[in-house]
Amino acid sequence: MKLRRNKSIILLIVLVITLILIVFETNSIALSRYGSRGTEVSQIQTKLKRWGYYNGNVDGIYGSQTLAAVKYFQRSNGLTVDGIAGTKTLNAMGIMSSSSSGGGSSTSSNNNLNLLSRLVYSEARGETYTGQVAVAAVVLNRVRSSSFPNTISGVIYERGAFDAVSDGQINLTPDSTARKAAQDALNGWDPSYGAIYYFNPNTATSAWIWSRPMTVTIGNHRFCK
Repeated sequence: MKLRRNKSIILLIVLVITLILIVFETNSIALSRYGSRGTEVSQIQTKLKRWGYYNGNVDGIYGSQTLAAVKYFQRSNGLTVDGIAGTKTLNAMGIMSSSSSGGGSSTSSNNNLNLLSRLVYSEARGETYTGQVAVAAVVLNRVRSSSFPNTISGVIYERGAFDAVSDGQINLTPDSTARKAAQDALNGWDPSYGAIYYFNPNTATSAWIWSRPMTVTIGNHRFCK
């Protein structure tokens, strides 16, 4: 009888611990969604407003306008359209989620590298290694230019800036070459010679892009200012 009672107590303790762990895990993955408030929501609103997805006030309140803007962003960038700013959506925006904020600046740097690697892979896979670094350098040159957003995510997700974002290829997993090319560009290598645009002369039809001063041609891309 005493043995059964001890077993019941042990089972009860295990059950309680399991429930505590489940609750802790659920709470530790804090997602911004309809009804949320706080700094992360303000960051989301600021980014989406800058990129033209959101026209409301930056008030830190995840209301119906923010919900619609997040869905619009997700739909435009090949993400799951659920209106929830989960890990993938936040990474696409270049926002470090509150559930992983302990990494500080190193986490932010890693997010930039990952996003830049995805851009390189989706825009320039198949190009020479130097050509891939040059594409990454164009993004960084835009970040430094007053004519463009001042963050990597802002440049990449600026509406109409890159075909790979428009068609969803930005969400492909980059290979090691694209990642190395992105890192080399971040380290300061710029084979584009300061270019802020590039295009494929075999497919480009815009008279405006042809009018830009060329800096160099690498592979299938012409780089220009």
